[in-house]
Amino acid sequence: MAEVEIAEVFLAKAEESLAGAESEFVNHRYNNCANRCYYACFLAAIVALVQAQIEPVGAQWTHGFVQAQFAGELVNRRKLYPSPLRDTLPQNLALRQRADYELQQVTEVQALRGLRRTRQFMEALDRGS
Repeated sequence: MAEVEIAEVFLAKAEESLAGAESEFVNHRYNNCANRCYYACFLAAIVALVQAQIEPVGAQWTHGFVQAQFAGELVNRRKLYPSPLRDTLPQNLALRQRADYELQQVTEVQALRGLRRTRQFMEALDRGS
């Protein structure tokens, strides 16, 4: 599959995850909102890596690889994206892990912050492409 096609597939998935996060927030399902926020950013970061011609190790885009390459290569080294974006994936991952694996619920305020981070992340990546 060509680089452009791969990016288009992952971008569609990222946009779907963002739409899901927004819907979940409106419907007061804050744990699901947090989950979808993380995946929207994760998938959008894959798009940025594909566009920068960075390929995954093996055949899979692992979470650690995507986070490290996005922050290290695209933000720190190449300076393709603003430095505040370096923390978005780890912050949204921590929120998703709370939502998915901990007894503590994600609050409305936490979900709203995650949603704002996600929108900013995806807008910045859209401008950078």
